[in-house]
Amino acid sequence: MQNFQGKFITSAASKSQFLKPEKPLIAVCGKSNVGKSSFINALANNKKLAKVSKEPGRTRLVNYFDFGGFVLADLPGYGFARVSKGEKEKWANLLEDFFKEEKTAHVFALTDIRREPTPDDLQMAEYLYYYAIPFTVTATKADKLSRAQTARILLKIAAAYKCGTGNVICCSSQTRSGFDKICEIIDKTIELFN
Repeated sequence: MQNFQGKFITSAASKSQFLKPEKPLIAVCGKSNVGKSSFINALANNKKLAKVSKEPGRTRLVNYFDFGGFVLADLPGYGFARVSKGEKEKWANLLEDFFKEEKTAHVFALTDIRREPTPDDLQMAEYLYYYAIPFTVTATKADKLSRAQTARILLKIAAAYKCGTGNVICCSSQTRSGFDKICEIIDKTIELFN
């Protein structure tokens, strides 16, 4: 498995601050507390690259990281109940602006394997389908379930996202399982871009 080196570049609070990188832009999106920061840290093999918080809804900006062959954008988590309606709208607008403005080469759409995809998850998937943005459904926290449980939930996740089970990667930031497949997708994305 490839070891990517990542370093923080900058944060963007509005579309005027979005980066326009010369290399492929890969985004990570998902509900609040789905494990986006842990996913990024596992990808970089650096537990301190992206700030991990036990409290959901901490990522409120688009955070950019340079991974050498690509730039990774960590998007604000959606669906967090304990923020104001105005704050939710601000996050939704930021996400919408991001996908309209940025030329995103690939998206890892994270979903917690222990929970069925929410309406917010499926709305994000519909958005990615609508704008024809390539994406991979990535079921995080796979170390929390047995193989039998994983196989059962995998069918539900694939059905909810309207894709085959082969299009869902189960991964664990703790054990790094599934990250070999994630790295393969990243390598292909970089190849297609060049």
